[in-house]
Amino acid sequence: MQLIKNVLGREVPTEVNGRSVHPFQGIGKFQPQGRKVGAPIPSGANYKSSKVLDSIDAALNKMNLFNGMTISFHHHLRNGDILVNLVVQKLADRGIKDIVLAPSALFPVHEPLVQHIKNGTVSHVLGSMNGPVGRLCSTGGMKKTAILRSHGGRYRAIQDGDLHIDAAFIAAPTADPHGNANGVLGKSACGPLGFALADSLYADQVVIVTDNLVPFPTFPWSIEGGNVDYVVTIDSLGDPQKIVSGTTKITTDPTRLKIASMAAQLVRDSGFIYEQEFSFQAGAGGMSLAFIQYVADYMREKNVVADFVRGGSTKTLTDMLDEGLTKFILDGQSFDLAGVASLRDNPHHIETNPFVSYNYHTKGCFAPRVKASVLGGTEIDLDFNVNVNTHSDGWLLHGIGGFQDAADAEMTIITAPLYRKTNPIVVEKVVTVTAPGESIDAIVTDQGIAINPNRTDLLDRLKDSDLPLVTIEELHEKAIAITGKPAAFQTKDNVVAVIEWRDGTIIDSVKELDV
Repeated sequence: MQLIKNVLGREVPTEVNGRSVHPFQGIGKFQPQGRKVGAPIPSGANYKSSKVLDSIDAALNKMNLFNGMTISFHHHLRNGDILVNLVVQKLADRGIKDIVLAPSALFPVHEPLVQHIKNGTVSHVLGSMNGPVGRLCSTGGMKKTAILRSHGGRYRAIQDGDLHIDAAFIAAPTADPHGNANGVLGKSACGPLGFALADSLYADQVVIVTDNLVPFPTFPWSIEGGNVDYVVTIDSLGDPQKIVSGTTKITTDPTRLKIASMAAQLVRDSGFIYEQEFSFQAGAGGMSLAFIQYVADYMREKNVVADFVRGGSTKTLTDMLDEGLTKFILDGQSFDLAGVASLRDNPHHIETNPFVSYNYHTKGCFAPRVKASVLGGTEIDLDFNVNVNTHSDGWLLHGIGGFQDAADAEMTIITAPLYRKTNPIVVEKVVTVTAPGESIDAIVTDQGIAINPNRTDLLDRLKDSDLPLVTIEELHEKAIAITGKPAAFQTKDNVVAVIEWRDGTIIDSVKELDV
């Protein structure tokens, strides 16, 4: 595999799985060419009879199945999903080989995929490398190169034709016989279904799988029946209790509370909280939830009402909406069941999808409209590059999610402890670049806050703040003084995965570990 250096000095391939790719050139530097792709034009005459089938096998009997086909799934059911394992096993039983798996994300529940990769049923994964699947990829266990994309990057890849889906299997908590579907009704309600929108629009074959078939028309519809070939009914889509992401409980750890408090004060002291069209985004982990509560306290003090907050929704966010601290929640996925209920019942809680929120190849997504985005990371380096995919020992264990997309906010803040166990988090050079330093504005640690020196405007805003501002170099020195330098690890020449930037260029490569 020929490797060249991109603008960050990272070695990346010029070809991935037989397709020519471009190296990362800097944010906004790559200009796309061509037009969006589309699914084959169907004839409505072929769909006058019922689309409803009583089993996945009945649908597979009607579908065009072949070795090397690409299949896709969404992840809104998270660790409660059963559909991915169920469909892949049925394809394996039919002897289908070298399947390309293109989910919007994977979770620990999908560990059975490891065996399907080992036995040749699945060739490789185009999506997140979660836990066991990531470990297998790290040791060269996939037949082809894995590609990791952000949520917005996945939508872009599908619409641009970089990711062609032969068959999409969409878990739908509620659907009607025409194929209209939503995620807010039914026993398996999981919230938005936006991560499956591109799949429904562009895949050659689309199968809705539901455990709650209702009379036509169901409403709202996240997926429109005109894009659906078959509607399959099964007894259960999985366990909706396991859609919960992270702890969804506010941290009680003093260090994490300190970081959350300083991040909230940073948003306040920067003045963004008092500007028109104030908005923010934070995750579902305990530290992020604490940040939200601290920001909410500042908002109450000055009677500030956010124009919108960006979900993943949690009870912490829906409580803000109910209290009137925000006009809207713009929600891409529900992180707990309170978020699901709010999306169903509150008209100011709005379902979004990666096209409108995160897709880089549009006439503008709304990611840059967010004033402050608070994100985590596994490593941050002296150039403010951030790694969320690999650990300091080189293991590829995480997907990108919406990280790259959310980093498009007016102020992107990374929150992390200065070190974890014996590993420094602020390092000289990250193992893997997920997002370039030019997209990161501040690093908040328990030992101080570093502002990207390129953000002179932000430094001016903070000149009267009592926050503990330090340089990124000082944070690095403090970290190394406590932990020592990270232990070295060995890699082979084989590139097992590439990290795409939002525009489809390759920002970094992950090489096989020599273990």
